[in-house]
Amino acid sequence: MSDRPVAAIILAAGQGTRMKSEKHKVLHPIAGKPMLHHLLDTVDSIGVERTVIVVGARREQIEASVEGRDVAIAVQEDQLGTGHAVAQAKAALEGFAGDILILYGDVPMVSARTMEDMIFRLNNGTDPRAVVLGFRPDNAGAYGRIIADDQGEIKKMVEFKDANDEERSVSLCNSGLMAARATDLFILLDQISNDNAAGEYYLPDIVMLPGQKSAVIEVDDPAEVAGVNSRAELAAVEGEWQRRRRNLAMADGVSLIAPETVFFSHDTEVSSDVVIEPNVIFGPGVSIASGTRIYGHSHIEGASIGANSNVGPFARLRPGAVMEEGSKVGNFVEMKKSTLGKGAKANHLTYLGDAEVGEGANIGAGTITCNYDGFFKYKTVIGKGAFIGSNSALVAPVTIGDGAIVAAGATLTKDVAADDLALVRPEQSVKTGWAKKFREAMMKKKRR
Repeated sequence: MSDRPVAAIILAAGQGTRMKSEKHKVLHPIAGKPMLHHLLDTVDSIGVERTVIVVGARREQIEASVEGRDVAIAVQEDQLGTGHAVAQAKAALEGFAGDILILYGDVPMVSARTMEDMIFRLNNGTDPRAVVLGFRPDNAGAYGRIIADDQGEIKKMVEFKDANDEERSVSLCNSGLMAARATDLFILLDQISNDNAAGEYYLPDIVMLPGQKSAVIEVDDPAEVAGVNSRAELAAVEGEWQRRRRNLAMADGVSLIAPETVFFSHDTEVSSDVVIEPNVIFGPGVSIASGTRIYGHSHIEGASIGANSNVGPFARLRPGAVMEEGSKVGNFVEMKKSTLGKGAKANHLTYLGDAEVGEGANIGAGTITCNYDGFFKYKTVIGKGAFIGSNSALVAPVTIGDGAIVAAGATLTKDVAADDLALVRPEQSVKTGWAKKFREAMMKKKRR
């Protein structure tokens, strides 16, 4: 990077018709975060001074999505090509005299390093008019081609539909990403025409204007410039993001038993020496401390999991779930807005909602905190070392004291003091021989 200020223009005016969605294309999520926001976060990380998003169709969705972020909005009313789209940012960048990155809202994986490399090349070497980001895909297909010399000086750029057979045989393709000086960019855009097969103003045409030469740099990994125009391409970019995140987790000391089956959120925090078994899905807002094991088929979102804890298999932790050090949540247990204290256990078939469970407490199989009356939510408090018997229904608001025992099968509607026993069930009675007489009577009736 140079000492010159940097601005970013992000193009997001396209119709996105191939997504077949009422949601704007660039707002579809990658790892739980809109792809536009992935790009904005990367742009922010390199310290840009100004960011302009060029919008068109469904502009109100983008405006609502970026509300509160330090970005400007420019509108492209008519879809007249990428060059025309970039030109719409001119007013928002009035008075800016630094370098400009031109990015695409549906190309969310480009890295901060690549952005910095583009700006560096713009200000070094042959002092190019513009820097184009090139890539070499396995199948060049209909991408525009870049013809350049060994020093990266561009001889020609041509759209596929306008290229001849020799030009189409070139493997270096145009990603569409570019860097240029603010003092040059809009002057150059005024000079391009729409005399081409599509009748559009192509941004790459500024490279071929007479005068100063432009340069190309190649991205190391073509996946960085993968665009999203369809649901299949969205899935492919999601897959690439997850592949990278899994590799990063394992490099940081996390054990993934079957990496390809684990799905992270954009903000998942996992410490070293965590083991994650197959088929685990993380939603946003999860942190996991060292020594924890996440058993298979668990779904975790908005949860904080302390050190040396166990989760699952088949567990669901919802937003507000807090597991303190050494606690355990077992199979078919769901937690929501609840805290499981240090060393506490809920091993089977339990729902803990709006609950506070003390250190060392044991929650028996089938226990439910009845936290909702159809209108309001209420809290259940279970003290340290308390024991809740199986198949108990704790009707909130209710408090169970430290060391108390709630016998199995209880429907609890009143508080239980510390070290007390709560029995809420009728006394068992037995009718000798009744079952045999009942069966004989039913069989006789059935034979009639």
